[in-house]
Amino acid sequence: MSCLFCRIVAEEIPADLVYSDEQVIAFRDINPQAPTHILLIPREHIPTVNDITDEQSPLVGHMVVVAKKIAKKLGFDDQGYRLVFNCNEHGGQEVYHLHLHLLGGRPMQWPPG
Repeated sequence: MSCLFCRIVAEEIPADLVYSDEQVIAFRDINPQAPTHILLIPREHIPTVNDITDEQSPLVGHMVVVAKKIAKKLGFDDQGYRLVFNCNEHGGQEVYHLHLHLLGGRPMQWPPG
């Protein structure tokens, strides 16, 4: 198993978990781009957004709902936050396991870069 995030799901590599259920886990990014930077990943290996099937759309919706709950729990839901999926090289994806970035704790700039 060479996928970094699959190894985190399998608990072979430690992560600073903030949420876990039967479908997804969420942990603090080791290279944060905001005061709070959480990665939400499905337990199931899905390489990119392009690989999401119609049957997996409820899972992606669940990831967004979990992100909202984490933002509320950490106290920046009312101030605002950013959710980002990167897809492939030009989209900035570095780990090819679907992941949702939850960024909060500071004003976000536009365009994002």
